[in-house]
Amino acid sequence: MNTNELRIAVIGSGPAGVYSSDILLKQLAKRSEELGLPSTARIDLFEKLPVPFGLVRYGVAPDHPSIKFIAGALEKTLDNPNIHLYCDVEFGKDVTIDELLERYDAVLFATGAVKDKPLNLPGADLDGVYGAAKFVEWYDGYPTGAREWPLEAENVAVIGGGNVAMDVARELMRNADDLKAKTDIPDNVYEGIQKNKAKVLHLFIRRGVAQAKFSVQELREMEKLPGVQLIINEDDFDLDDETIEVAGKDKLARQMVEELFTVREMAEDMEDDGDVDYEGNPADRKYYLHFNSAPTEILGEDGKVKAIRVEKTETSADGKMTRLGEFEDYPVEAVYHAIGYKPATAPGIAYDEKGAHLANANGDGRITTEADGGEVRPRLYATGWAKRGPVGLIGSTKSDALMIVNHMLEDFAAAPERGLFAADRNPESIDELLASKGIRPIDFAGWKKIDAFERAEGAKEGREHKKVIEPDQMRALALD
Repeated sequence: MNTNELRIAVIGSGPAGVYSSDILLKQLAKRSEELGLPSTARIDLFEKLPVPFGLVRYGVAPDHPSIKFIAGALEKTLDNPNIHLYCDVEFGKDVTIDELLERYDAVLFATGAVKDKPLNLPGADLDGVYGAAKFVEWYDGYPTGAREWPLEAENVAVIGGGNVAMDVARELMRNADDLKAKTDIPDNVYEGIQKNKAKVLHLFIRRGVAQAKFSVQELREMEKLPGVQLIINEDDFDLDDETIEVAGKDKLARQMVEELFTVREMAEDMEDDGDVDYEGNPADRKYYLHFNSAPTEILGEDGKVKAIRVEKTETSADGKMTRLGEFEDYPVEAVYHAIGYKPATAPGIAYDEKGAHLANANGDGRITTEADGGEVRPRLYATGWAKRGPVGLIGSTKSDALMIVNHMLEDFAAAPERGLFAADRNPESIDELLASKGIRPIDFAGWKKIDAFERAEGAKEGREHKKVIEPDQMRALALD
């Protein structure tokens, strides 16, 4: 190889992309001598949005206390002279796969997910049915997301048994002033939640208490909602010995079940104390948790949501769900579904529709020519949701990244001299290419300007941070 450093392009600056960049530099320093590779690399991170961090900034509810810590860790990684940030540069539009392969020894896709899986229930097209992804974009201030959200419904249903469903339900039950004081929400979101008329919320989970996919953190955040009474069905918590035994074998499942039993006790106390919230204050909103409840149809009138029909289910210890043929209708005026995301496609890369990820060889991260089999395409890789589909928490991306990085380094070491590597070794080449197209990327220094402005705006209101949401304002702050 005619260079003293590897050159890697990473598509996506969320946790998957940033973790992979950090791990690649560390593994290269550790294994370069063993593999006969250069000990350093230049990593260029391409992000279609004007700001970095992906899921952490735009996919997780603003009231998660761990978000500040994760964002801080990601920012520390990006503040590395070997990692170069190119925000506001969209793969497939501003730069192509061929242009990248000309200039980089490998391209790693760490793209996230921006679309919901379709609901596929009768009535899903009614006015008042919303996918979680768009609602999350609104309350997280996504640059191209909605600026207003209809929150007229007094009775609301949320469908889903995972963390996104919990986020959506919690934000719908949130007190606007409490949320503003503790988070970085922009003014339009604060004003929208101030006008929220939701008084009753039903969360429907198809399987049982022991099969839910909530994190313990999500449950603890649900437990401390001012003005909200939690309501459960005692029968849902009547678990048989086999189910308890199976759940007990998995640490995370055991902790989740234990926390759900804490929720049950809280709900009983809230009712016994006269329909109060967690602090014993009168509750003006009610939050129902329904396990073993599978929505089957959304009922409408004049094209608008009127109710949701739910079938009772039974879940065995191994997680198999059986429908019982017992139905109940709940009057609601809005339905939110959080049943999973569909990770983004990438122009020029095959997509596995069934697995909802970029086509890669047996899940090992090496991009293939076809979703079902096909040949491995040299120098192209995927990690995170782009590799495995929309499963796993943010922390899961670290183990994913380590596996992909080691595959990349081993492939470099095994490759014939020069044959598979980028011909253009000019470190200024990518900047010259983008400039020739009239594209002005936002680099790490530009991001720091945006961040400084957000902190200054937050400080005016006694808050740590306040999000900028308009792309043109971000560009002006970063580039002018």
